[in-house]
Amino acid sequence: MTRRTRLPRPGRPRVRSLRAQLTLANVVLLALGIVAATAVSVLGMRYYLLDQIDTELVRTRDSLGGSELTLRQIDSLSALSFFRDRVEPEWNQDEDDPDSVFAAVDREGEPVPVFGFAPSRAQRDLADAVRDPDALIGDPEPRDVTVRGSTYRVTATRLADGTGVLIAGSTEPLHEGVAKAVRFDLAIGTLLLLVLACLTMFGVRRRMRPLEDMVETSSAIAEGDLTRRVPSSCDPTLEVEQLRLALNSMLQQVESAYRTRERSAAQLRRFVADASHELRTPLAAIRGYLQLYERGMLRDPTERKRAWDRMMTESDRMGRLVDELLVLARLDQRPELRLRNVDVCRLVRDAAQDLRVQQPGRPVRVDADGAVLVHADEAGLRQVLGNLVGNVRTHTPADVPVRLGVARSDGAVRLWVADEGPGLAPDDAARVFDRFFRAGGGAGSGLGMAIVQGVVRAHGGEVTVDTARGEGLTVTVTLPATTPQAVPTPRAEETAPTG
Repeated sequence: MTRRTRLPRPGRPRVRSLRAQLTLANVVLLALGIVAATAVSVLGMRYYLLDQIDTELVRTRDSLGGSELTLRQIDSLSALSFFRDRVEPEWNQDEDDPDSVFAAVDREGEPVPVFGFAPSRAQRDLADAVRDPDALIGDPEPRDVTVRGSTYRVTATRLADGTGVLIAGSTEPLHEGVAKAVRFDLAIGTLLLLVLACLTMFGVRRRMRPLEDMVETSSAIAEGDLTRRVPSSCDPTLEVEQLRLALNSMLQQVESAYRTRERSAAQLRRFVADASHELRTPLAAIRGYLQLYERGMLRDPTERKRAWDRMMTESDRMGRLVDELLVLARLDQRPELRLRNVDVCRLVRDAAQDLRVQQPGRPVRVDADGAVLVHADEAGLRQVLGNLVGNVRTHTPADVPVRLGVARSDGAVRLWVADEGPGLAPDDAARVFDRFFRAGGGAGSGLGMAIVQGVVRAHGGEVTVDTARGEGLTVTVTLPATTPQAVPTPRAEETAPTG
């Protein structure tokens, strides 16, 4: 399937992809989490290791300070295992960056020999870095000093003869360990960020697929394919599924409205064309007779009488057509109903009696005994019955039986007009309510059944047709027990007989 991609128009700010924004947001959040976790772990590790170094330095300082020995006594007691094993291996170191430094200083802060060894370079550098042993001796906690570019934690104590002892432990291993931990955490974090970015891109792409389908469907509809709908995804989320259903419902409404508008426009065009055609025929006949009269071709009184009768007939036909068009137009404008209790049985009996008077030889059966009341517009219902009976009179032979009836069932009132005439073909029956439709090009204006349907719908009811070729025609009108107040119906003066 070819996917449609909408490019940003020139001159507008570049629109960022939601997929990229979600991926970037997840990566940034994870990066911040990794940085925060790394910082907390590094600070904790540094604090723990520094605490171990400080504890060891304080323990050594307290051991020397609590011994109450002088430097000379320490030299004379060099054979003691406690001091020799603990102090002498660290006393004379010439390494560039020893892990620990042990130096003795006088009251001026200058290093002095111990165990017969001259002060090493590391001891001299430590003494120079401390500068003020008295301030360090008075501080219960070790301090940070820098010796030849290397950091140390140093503390001090004073012997019984006033000699100061500086005890320092290197923190370089600590910093190296912390740096390694940071590098390891950053490497693992970077790998996690890459994995998260890939997983997020894949997951977001899968989750965004319904939105892409919506964009594709909208583009197809914009190009004219109104039947397209957003398909359901394999693993829909609640919000996306709700959006899909709402969008499909909206598209269904849009398509229905568009089809209705197109159908209404086509019906209007056909209606205008049919009305023009129907009005043009009587006007052409009247114009023809007037031209004959103007040219003096109707000299015989009999011809003039016949021409006059023809013009009156065409004039009456045109008048009836205009009246029916006016009724349909006012039905479309939704005029107010004039509702009151109407005895439908009485209306049916009146319509049957009219038919007997007009066609005495037609068998007419009436099933409308008693009284059946309905809240409706009496003039509108008389219009319906008059049109139905008029269709029977116009389109069936004069000896075809007709049956009219009324019945109440399920809270509704049904009235019907049935004949045993030739009936209608299925195609004609489907168009029987179209305006200006005349089955087989018969007599009449073709507006009678359209008026029937309009009036019945105005009362909130429905009209149905049951027919088949050679089996007669039955028109059933169903009216509700309660008629809506704001539904259009023709007023009494708007009704007109059918042609």
